[in-house]
Amino acid sequence: MASIYLNLMMAFLLALSGVLIYRSHLMSTLLCLEGMMLSLFIMMTLTISHFQMFSLSMAPLILLVFSACEAGIGLALLVKTSNAHGNDHVQNLNLLQC
Repeated sequence: MASIYLNLMMAFLLALSGVLIYRSHLMSTLLCLEGMMLSLFIMMTLTISHFQMFSLSMAPLILLVFSACEAGIGLALLVKTSNAHGNDHVQNLNLLQC
């Protein structure tokens, strides 16, 4: 069981490093955030089932709901910026421009 948690922690850290490395492209950042949320969901589900804390069984579902909302908002921002600027480079965006 410890190797599963180690693999999930490595997946989370790999996705976190992907966010830090590929932060210039919005699509890559969104994919890395989804990887982080997926590893957190699996880790929470395994922890709750392993320790039999069934009073917290709704927590992974709430995490999935927030993850879906984050993905929807992120994709809407991606479509809006690609329509307005022609690409998804975050560094080329000027946030002070109207």
